[in-house]
Amino acid sequence: MLFDQTIPPFLKILRNLSAILDKADAHAAAKKFDVSILLNDRLSPDMFPLIRQVQIACDTAKLGAARLAGKTAPVNDDGEKSLPELKERIKQTVTYLETFTAADFAGSEERHITQPRWEGKYLLGKEFLREHALPNIYFHVTTAYAILRHNGVEVGKKDYLGEMPFKH
Repeated sequence: MLFDQTIPPFLKILRNLSAILDKADAHAAAKKFDVSILLNDRLSPDMFPLIRQVQIACDTAKLGAARLAGKTAPVNDDGEKSLPELKERIKQTVTYLETFTAADFAGSEERHITQPRWEGKYLLGKEFLREHALPNIYFHVTTAYAILRHNGVEVGKKDYLGEMPFKH
């Protein structure tokens, strides 16, 4: 069932993203500049800024889970302009994801998943998760991480990966 391949990874990477944003805030405070400079930065002129990377990561998680479960996701207005607003967006997404159960994903492997820009094409749920949802969320979180790292925020691989469920 796709629940274990969807909800736990989405929750983990969004929580890690929130912690990385905390480090960005601390960095801006320590260097005495407005954190909005980081929020509006991008790696390349044709890429989205950090704010949009976070919004898309959240949308990928909530829409991905909802589509797989055959539900309707909540809508955000994408009006975030500050770090607290972005952190709240992540928190709301995490709270929404926490409402899902394994039972919600019954039949999700074979569910036909589509979205408007696919112009009538679809993927099976298992393909959607593997080929779109997981790569997309990791792409946008990685890009957010790279924007901050590029700007001197002291984040590393352990921040991105987060806690590991090591066994003894």
